[in-house]
Amino acid sequence: MAEHIESKMEEIADKISDKISETFHRKSSSSSSSDSDDDKRSHGHKVPFKSKVYRLFGREKPLHQVLGAGKPADILLWRNKRVSGGVLGGVTAFWFLFEVLDYHLITLICHILILSLSVLFLWSNASNFINNSPPNIPEVVIPEKCLLKAASCLTTEINRAVDVVRTVATGKDLKTFLGAVAGLWVVSVLGSCFNFLTLVYVVFLLLYTVPVSYEKYEDKVDAYAEKAIIEIKKQYVILEKKVMANINKQKKN
Repeated sequence: MAEHIESKMEEIADKISDKISETFHRKSSSSSSSDSDDDKRSHGHKVPFKSKVYRLFGREKPLHQVLGAGKPADILLWRNKRVSGGVLGGVTAFWFLFEVLDYHLITLICHILILSLSVLFLWSNASNFINNSPPNIPEVVIPEKCLLKAASCLTTEINRAVDVVRTVATGKDLKTFLGAVAGLWVVSVLGSCFNFLTLVYVVFLLLYTVPVSYEKYEDKVDAYAEKAIIEIKKQYVILEKKVMANINKQKKN
């Protein structure tokens, strides 16, 4: 009877040891597989990233940085709605005065100066009766460095424009020539439809609406722009071949 009990105990001990060894092997295999996965990731076997998205005009930075990442960019992208709305309201009032009410610039400047001088004059004389100090009018002096810097920047831009005109006039770059002609034609059409001040105001409105709208829907716009640019390049290659063929024929004749 005792021998039977001992044999049963040995069988139970063998089963327990077998289960412990099985669980140990499972853990070791799972850890080795996870280590192999980690090794693959460390050796460069990573999940492939999404392919680079096309951005309009080859842009690699956010739109805010492209615009300068300063206060003008904040105003154009409506980062501060109060400041942007104030600038838009001021420009709209300026356009309304000169375009709708037919106000003139010299008249406006003279009226503003008359009003300012009258207020300061009355304030200075009224302070003697009220026993109050007269208004302290600050002395305004424009630094010479600011004027020289502005003149230097203006000179640089004028020289750059003259250089572009010279490059177009030489006829070496057909793409630049076609772009300049198309741009001047569009400006001439717009100039015949609007007055100069209205055209400037329309451009200002576009600057205030197009960048912020593009920033909001840039993924969709860039996708459509990529398709359009591919088609434009195809048409440009065809046009260039035809133009060059005509030029070669004229040279031979």
